Amino acid sequence: MKIENLKLDGLAKLNIVLLLIMFLLSCQPKSSQKINPEQYQKNLINANKIMVANDDDDINNYITRHQWQMKQSGSGLRYLIYESGNGAILEKGNIVKINYEVELINGTKVDNGIKEFEVGHGGVESGIEEAMLLLKVGDKAKLILPPHLAFGLLGDENKIPSHATLIYNIKILSVK
Repeated sequence: MKIENLKLDGLAKLNIVLLLIMFLLSCQPKSSQKINPEQYQKNLINANKIMVANDDDDINNYITRHQWQMKQSGSGLRYLIYESGNGAILEKGNIVKINYEVELINGTKVDNGIKEFEVGHGGVESGIEEAMLLLKVGDKAKLILPPHLAFGLLGDENKIPSHATLIYNIKILSVK
Protein backbone atom coordinates (compact mmCIF):
# COMPACT_ATOMS: atom_id res chain seq x y z
CA MET A 1 0.00 0.00 0.00
CA LYS A 2 1.35 3.40 -0.92
CA ILE A 3 1.68 5.90 1.91
CA GLU A 4 -0.18 8.50 -0.19
CA ASN A 5 -3.31 6.30 -0.07
CA LEU A 6 -3.49 6.09 3.73
CA LYS A 7 -6.64 7.58 5.24
CA LEU A 8 -5.98 8.77 8.78
CA ASP A 9 -7.89 10.86 11.27
CA GLY A 10 -6.42 14.13 12.51
CA LEU A 11 -4.90 12.72 15.70
CA ALA A 12 -3.29 9.82 13.85
CA LYS A 13 -1.80 12.23 11.30
CA LEU A 14 -0.42 14.40 14.08
CA ASN A 15 1.04 11.37 15.83
CA ILE A 16 2.78 10.24 12.64
CA VAL A 17 4.35 13.65 12.09
CA LEU A 18 5.40 13.94 15.73
CA LEU A 19 6.89 10.43 15.66
CA LEU A 20 8.77 11.27 12.48
CA ILE A 21 10.14 14.45 14.04
CA MET A 22 11.05 12.64 17.27
CA PHE A 23 12.74 9.88 15.28
CA LEU A 24 14.76 12.37 13.30
CA LEU A 25 15.71 14.34 16.41
CA SER A 26 16.53 11.30 18.54
CA CYS A 27 19.05 9.87 16.13
CA GLN A 28 22.34 10.69 17.79
CA PRO A 29 24.92 11.10 15.05
CA LYS A 30 28.42 9.79 15.60
CA SER A 31 30.93 12.55 16.13
CA SER A 32 32.21 12.07 12.59
CA GLN A 33 28.67 12.06 11.18
CA LYS A 34 27.01 15.32 10.28
CA ILE A 35 23.30 15.88 9.93
CA ASN A 36 22.46 17.10 6.49
CA PRO A 37 20.11 20.03 7.20
CA GLU A 38 18.83 20.05 3.64
CA GLN A 39 17.79 16.38 3.82
CA TYR A 40 16.25 16.93 7.26
CA GLN A 41 14.20 19.84 5.92
CA LYS A 42 13.24 17.83 2.84
CA ASN A 43 11.94 14.99 5.07
CA LEU A 44 9.84 17.41 7.13
CA ILE A 45 8.43 19.02 3.98
CA ASN A 46 7.48 15.61 2.59
CA ALA A 47 5.76 14.64 5.85
CA ASN A 48 3.83 17.93 5.79
CA LYS A 49 2.79 17.38 2.16
CA ILE A 50 1.36 13.98 3.08
CA MET A 51 -0.62 15.52 5.96
CA VAL A 52 -1.97 18.34 3.76
CA ALA A 53 -2.94 15.86 1.02
CA ASN A 54 -4.80 13.69 3.55
CA ASP A 55 -6.56 16.77 4.95
CA ASP A 56 -7.54 17.81 1.43
CA ASP A 57 -8.95 14.34 0.68
CA ASP A 58 -10.95 14.36 3.93
CA ILE A 59 -12.39 17.79 3.13
CA ASN A 60 -13.26 16.86 -0.46
CA ASN A 61 -15.02 13.69 0.74
CA TYR A 62 -16.96 15.73 3.32
CA ILE A 63 -18.06 18.24 0.66
CA THR A 64 -19.10 15.42 -1.70
CA ARG A 65 -21.14 13.68 1.04
CA HIS A 66 -23.01 16.92 1.74
CA GLN A 67 -23.37 17.75 -1.97
CA TRP A 68 -22.15 21.31 -1.46
CA GLN A 69 -20.87 23.40 -4.36
CA MET A 70 -18.04 25.13 -2.55
CA LYS A 71 -15.36 27.44 -3.88
CA GLN A 72 -11.74 27.05 -2.85
CA SER A 73 -9.21 29.81 -2.27
CA GLY A 74 -5.52 29.44 -3.01
CA SER A 75 -4.80 28.81 0.67
CA GLY A 76 -7.22 25.87 0.90
CA LEU A 77 -10.18 27.69 2.48
CA ARG A 78 -13.49 26.28 1.20
CA TYR A 79 -16.54 28.52 1.30
CA LEU A 80 -20.16 28.54 0.21
CA ILE A 81 -22.29 31.68 0.44
CA TYR A 82 -25.75 30.16 0.71
CA GLU A 83 -27.61 33.40 1.42
CA SER A 84 -26.42 36.74 0.04
CA GLY A 85 -26.83 39.87 2.06
CA ASN A 86 -27.16 43.35 0.63
CA GLY A 87 -24.81 45.17 2.99
CA ALA A 88 -21.34 46.60 2.60
CA ILE A 89 -18.42 44.50 1.41
CA LEU A 90 -15.99 43.86 4.26
CA GLU A 91 -12.50 45.38 4.18
CA LYS A 92 -9.39 45.26 6.34
CA GLY A 93 -9.80 47.54 9.33
CA ASN A 94 -13.58 47.05 9.56
CA ILE A 95 -14.98 45.99 12.92
CA VAL A 96 -17.20 43.06 12.02
CA LYS A 97 -19.76 41.27 14.16
CA ILE A 98 -20.58 37.66 13.28
CA ASN A 99 -22.88 34.95 14.57
CA TYR A 100 -21.13 31.59 14.25
CA GLU A 101 -21.34 27.87 14.94
CA VAL A 102 -18.27 25.63 14.75
CA GLU A 103 -18.06 21.88 14.45
CA LEU A 104 -15.33 19.38 13.75
CA ILE A 105 -15.35 17.50 10.45
CA ASN A 106 -16.78 14.50 12.34
CA GLY A 107 -19.87 16.55 13.30
CA THR A 108 -18.95 17.28 16.92
CA LYS A 109 -20.18 20.77 17.83
CA VAL A 110 -17.43 22.70 19.60
CA ASP A 111 -18.44 26.36 19.80
CA ASN A 112 -21.03 28.98 18.91
CA GLY A 113 -21.85 32.56 19.71
CA ILE A 114 -21.42 36.12 18.56
CA LYS A 115 -17.94 37.53 18.02
CA GLU A 116 -16.74 41.02 17.16
CA PHE A 117 -13.23 41.67 15.80
CA GLU A 118 -11.22 43.90 13.52
CA VAL A 119 -10.69 42.37 10.07
CA GLY A 120 -7.03 41.93 9.20
CA HIS A 121 -5.62 42.39 12.69
CA GLY A 122 -5.54 38.83 14.04
CA GLY A 123 -7.40 37.59 17.05
CA VAL A 124 -9.24 34.96 14.99
CA GLU A 125 -8.15 32.02 12.88
CA SER A 126 -6.38 32.99 9.66
CA GLY A 127 -9.09 31.19 7.65
CA ILE A 128 -11.76 33.40 9.24
CA GLU A 129 -9.69 36.51 8.43
CA GLU A 130 -9.45 35.38 4.81
CA ALA A 131 -13.16 34.56 4.58
CA MET A 132 -14.19 37.99 5.87
CA LEU A 133 -12.67 39.61 2.78
CA LEU A 134 -14.94 37.45 0.60
CA LEU A 135 -18.20 38.40 2.35
CA LYS A 136 -20.54 41.32 2.93
CA VAL A 137 -23.00 42.28 5.65
CA GLY A 138 -25.98 39.94 5.73
CA ASP A 139 -24.19 37.03 4.03
CA LYS A 140 -24.65 33.55 5.44
CA ALA A 141 -21.85 31.16 4.60
CA LYS A 142 -20.38 27.77 5.32
CA LEU A 143 -16.60 27.72 5.69
CA ILE A 144 -14.24 24.78 5.91
CA LEU A 145 -10.91 25.60 7.50
CA PRO A 146 -8.16 23.00 7.12
CA PRO A 147 -5.91 22.75 10.18
CA HIS A 148 -3.29 25.17 8.84
CA LEU A 149 -5.99 27.89 8.59
CA ALA A 150 -7.55 27.03 11.95
CA PHE A 151 -5.69 26.03 15.12
CA GLY A 152 -2.86 24.03 13.52
CA LEU A 153 -1.07 21.10 15.09
CA LEU A 154 -1.89 21.95 18.71
CA GLY A 155 -5.57 22.84 18.62
CA ASP A 156 -6.80 25.38 21.15
CA GLU A 157 -5.91 23.12 24.10
CA ASN A 158 -9.58 23.20 25.10
CA LYS A 159 -12.43 22.23 22.75
CA ILE A 160 -10.53 22.07 19.45
CA PRO A 161 -8.30 18.99 19.23
CA SER A 162 -4.91 18.88 17.56
CA HIS A 163 -4.79 19.07 13.77
CA ALA A 164 -8.55 19.67 13.44
CA THR A 165 -10.46 20.67 10.32
CA LEU A 166 -13.24 23.09 11.31
CA ILE A 167 -16.64 23.67 9.72
CA TYR A 168 -18.05 27.15 10.34
CA ASN A 169 -21.59 28.31 9.73
CA ILE A 170 -21.54 32.11 9.94
CA LYS A 171 -23.71 35.14 9.39
CA ILE A 172 -22.25 38.62 9.04
CA LEU A 173 -24.38 40.73 11.39
CA SER A 174 -22.82 44.19 11.09
CA VAL A 175 -19.74 46.18 10.20
CA LYS A 176 -18.34 49.47 11.54
